[in-house]
This record gives sequence, C-alpha cells and structure tokens, in this order.
Amino acid sequence: MSVSLSDILTSAKNIVTAINTISQNYMNVQGAITISAITTPTVLKSISGRVASVSVVVAGSANGAIYDSESTSVLTNKIFIIQNVVGITVVNLPVNTGIVVVPGTGQTVAVSYS
Repeated sequence: MSVSLSDILTSAKNIVTAINTISQNYMNVQGAITISAITTPTVLKSISGRVASVSVVVAGSANGAIYDSESTSVLTNKIFIIQNVVGITVVNLPVNTGIVVVPGTGQTVAVSYS
C-alpha cells in the first residue's frame, strides 16, 4: 500500500481543522471576549451566546444581575445574580436572546462571554 503526498496533506489538513474546532469550543466556554469596568446597565451581546465568568472589582452596596435579553429595557429573564462581594465567579450559562449586565449600586464588574 502506498500513501500519496496528497493523502498525507489531506490528513494534516483534517488534523489542523479538528484542533481549530477544539480551540474554538474551548474559547466559547471560557469566554472569548471580556468587557471590564461595567458600572451601568450594558448590552454585551444581542444574540445567543454564553456568559463564562463575572469578576466583581468593586463590591458596591447592592447585588447586580445578568439577564438573557437583548435590551436594557427588557429585564425579565434574570439568569445570574452578581453578589456584592469582590471576586471572580464562574457562571458558564448559555443565553438565547442576548446578554445584559446590570451592576448593583456602586458595583464595578468585568464579564467574560462568547
């Protein structure tokens, strides 16, 4: 049985494609994008995605929240409460509509998402 150069190159291409897919899946779960210094209600994404983690930089005096929504005017589908305690929390929740972050009074947060 002989293996042609074309077969070898095709196999190499398939391996690279598989590694790229694994890398993209990893980044989607870990959060490919991070927005920091959020202090006011903010739309991060207006389509489906995933909230990976939240970092509370300044605790503030009240809890905040993350909503599955595409608008700051529609805050009915709360998916996560942002505690008013400094630290990082893994969220790892999917959203169908979008991601809206509403920090609590005096809070400053950073959110990683994809």
